[in-house]
Amino acid sequence: MIRTLFNFMTSRKTKGQGMVEYALLVALIAVVVIGALVLLGPAIAQKFQQITQQLG
Repeated sequence: MIRTLFNFMTSRKTKGQGMVEYALLVALIAVVVIGALVLLGPAIAQKFQQITQQLG
């Protein structure tokens, strides 16, 4: 019984730790995407303006 309780307690910690790791990974990806958009945003906007001017 003690072994079952120990296994239950340790498995919950592992699952919680995995969720924290996924949350940190998602946050890191979000920071990278935001940084890329900040750096490349003006160039992309300029390209879209050029395309709309050529079309219209």
